[in-house]
Amino acid sequence: STNMVLPHRPNITRGTISMNENYTVSRYILSRLQEIGVKHLFGVPGDYVLDFLDAVVDSPIEWVGTCNELNAGYAADGYARMNGVGAAVVTYGVGGLSILNAAAGAFAEHVPLVIISGAPPAGRRESGALVHHLVSNYYLQLEIYRKITADAAILTNPNTAPDEIDRVLGNCVSRKLPVYLEVPADITHAPCRAPGIFPGATPPVSDEDSLTECVSEIVEMLDNADHPLMLAGVELLRFGLGADALRLVETAEIPFATMLSSKSVLPELHPQFAGIYQGGWSRQVVRGQVESSDCLLSLGAWITDLDTGLFSMNLDHRRMVFAERGEVRIGNHYYHQIQLKDLIRTLTLAARPRSFLSSHPAEALHPRKPFVAEPSQALTASRLYECLDDLLDDGMVLLSEPGDAFCAAPEFHIEEAENFIVQNYYSSIGYCTPAALGVAMARPEKRPVVLTGDGAFQMTAQEVSTLIRRRCPAVIVLINNDGYLVERLLHEDGPYNDIQMWQYSRLPGVLGDWSGAIGFRVSTEEELAEAMSVAAREKDRFVLIEACLPKGDCSDGLRRLGESFRRSQDKK
Repeated sequence: STNMVLPHRPNITRGTISMNENYTVSRYILSRLQEIGVKHLFGVPGDYVLDFLDAVVDSPIEWVGTCNELNAGYAADGYARMNGVGAAVVTYGVGGLSILNAAAGAFAEHVPLVIISGAPPAGRRESGALVHHLVSNYYLQLEIYRKITADAAILTNPNTAPDEIDRVLGNCVSRKLPVYLEVPADITHAPCRAPGIFPGATPPVSDEDSLTECVSEIVEMLDNADHPLMLAGVELLRFGLGADALRLVETAEIPFATMLSSKSVLPELHPQFAGIYQGGWSRQVVRGQVESSDCLLSLGAWITDLDTGLFSMNLDHRRMVFAERGEVRIGNHYYHQIQLKDLIRTLTLAARPRSFLSSHPAEALHPRKPFVAEPSQALTASRLYECLDDLLDDGMVLLSEPGDAFCAAPEFHIEEAENFIVQNYYSSIGYCTPAALGVAMARPEKRPVVLTGDGAFQMTAQEVSTLIRRRCPAVIVLINNDGYLVERLLHEDGPYNDIQMWQYSRLPGVLGDWSGAIGFRVSTEEELAEAMSVAAREKDRFVLIEACLPKGDCSDGLRRLGESFRRSQDKK
């Protein structure tokens, strides 16, 4: 969560609002964005939003122009995952609808993202004039966004705009969901009152009686269990509860597993880490420990298809505590209005420590293996991932694209919390390259590393130019396996899975003139090892490594996905 601290304003006293600071609606928005932690705005200019962008340039918030609006949304999403909240600015219609897919992904994955769209002026709206970028009516875009945001508003009155801005931004921060503000061109410079104390939104609270009874039942289960285990889910990431969950692990001395969506929410070097659980796709020792647990604390986990090996899990709900989305289920008992934060903190105080020796991971995490190249050996998918795993360190954030990249991700050693990003629920290919821009802006001390396929990369490849323009020392490892490999494995192959072969390694020179941007094309283990060595050594350079793999070669994880999917289709 974001701690909002307002600067001292000597002319605001006893709750009254002074008008003598010459605030405008746009300045008010930017002031509030600063307060909730936004330091960068991503977007694309357009005539309905140019006046607002002038205000951005005059503010302490830094403008980061992207190649298109969809990429701006992805960049702001990556920024939000590292920073706590992100924001993007677009123009009306063509911009607002282009960024829509990024907003939908943020809504699906509980990412706090602010989308600000310019709009035609009030006079045009009131007269119904057929202006450019209009689809059918002036409220269509607002109506669409209301379906995929926690809150949405069009600012039509400068007297009420501050309250609407505060409400919308408050809901973004408290509910960890995207929101939408539509700013007509003629209201951006309209005077409004100065900001007072930011009210935010009232966070949901737990029912104390229900919480007490629920924790009591969980403690009794833990006391009677021989093999308890925590399944740490994605909500721990989204609501910033990793430290609280770790405190519970260490107080109660119980092992924990994570899922692909929550990988790295807790440090994987921790002695209580059991591994990544993905139902039938899990390593057998991990699956055995999770599914045989006689007290499985599932905290913030979402039972999605890709987190559970296409629902191939075998979990006994009678021995589970299932806490997510403000509710807790224990067997046939349902406890409503219980917030995950309150549950974890109260349980930590109530739980009795166990003996580590009687309740520890069935198998310790396998140590990272140094990569040693075989001379003249053709590169394979498994060896590519071993080499990348050897490259990763605590100063890097790995972003794994949907496809073979995120199927291989469970085997990577992400030793520090929050050094991994994946969009495996919404799974929009092309997300990771622009998201890396957001990561670089939010955490300049970290180095984004993107693992992407050629098909996904072609979706948003132009954002490499922004990474170069901003001197971001990202590393992009591009799997060139000639097309949409995941679709080839999910279904009988067809010509729709073919794409144009690019000379990917030459793109750094084509898309920018920064001498610090370099590209490699590798097809052997020796060539890969040399390229990775340069990437590791040249920490301030942008590096793109095009890894050429045999057609059809992939990780064991993707092969399992293909086999499971085809079996599920055969049963229909």
